[in-house]
Amino acid sequence: MLVASWTVAAQELNRKFYEEAESFRKSMPAGLQQRQCDAIRKAIDGNTELLDSVRKSRNGVPQLPDGILAKMVAPNLCLFCPEKPASSQRPLLLYLHGGCWAFGSINSCAAYCASVALSGDCCVAAIDYRLAPENPYPAALEDAREAFLWLKENASRLGCDSLRISVGGDSAGGNLAVAMALIPEITPQIKSLILHYPVTKVYADNSESWKKYGEGYGLDADLMEISNRAYASDVTFPYVSVAHASAGQLSGLPPTMIISAGRDILCCQGEEFARQLRDAGVRVSRYEFSSAVHLFITVPGQPSAFAEAVRLSAGFLNRH
Repeated sequence: MLVASWTVAAQELNRKFYEEAESFRKSMPAGLQQRQCDAIRKAIDGNTELLDSVRKSRNGVPQLPDGILAKMVAPNLCLFCPEKPASSQRPLLLYLHGGCWAFGSINSCAAYCASVALSGDCCVAAIDYRLAPENPYPAALEDAREAFLWLKENASRLGCDSLRISVGGDSAGGNLAVAMALIPEITPQIKSLILHYPVTKVYADNSESWKKYGEGYGLDADLMEISNRAYASDVTFPYVSVAHASAGQLSGLPPTMIISAGRDILCCQGEEFARQLRDAGVRVSRYEFSSAVHLFITVPGQPSAFAEAVRLSAGFLNRH
């Protein structure tokens, strides 16, 4: 068993993490998270006008690195692959964006997906899964499952290795990645899991990080709580709160990498989940960017944390 509980040691990199995170925090529009809370709350009550506006504002088209091809291979799947020819079939990562199950799209995670594909000489498929509260659990999980099975069946014609399909996600997307990996028909088919600050408990856990970073660090407690309410009613079900999965359920999971932001409401959840996986016999690598805050995967503003996450992701994919 390999368990790496790691805090970025390089002083210069950690300094960049902190400086960029502080600049990012200061740049966040005042009242943004409260507006998002209000949007989800109104949508729960049946009025999605404000939520639609928030979604549109977060759906800008990102600039992708040179050397990447992005192609819609299914109505809700975009495949990112290097332009250069491959000498063999490439490994494939199915990636699930974050956004509290209520926001986000392929555009949200496109920069990360393209960067990993380019850096790791692999392919990354991003999915537009159905969003809550209009489509609560299990809609997003069902979409993820169907996407995985479709990719498995079509991997060869896409230039990918059907035996090397990994699954990843950030925040709510990380939750969905683990939940899908717990589905018995899917579990043995996943090569590895890549999780960025995953939600493992779909309720207020009142952990140290929850209390310390619950406001002003990229994901406020109020927003997390209303999002949890929008997503699911039975919050202790293992396919919802994956931290409630039994050791037996967890034991079948593939090698897993967890990258956490140190100053993040979800930091303790990631740390605890890594211990659960270790205790269940799963090979786990955990990295903690001690000065970073939430959102560095999907929202520009913390380029050093983003780049380090891409580097670690590409390396992990190519080792498994």
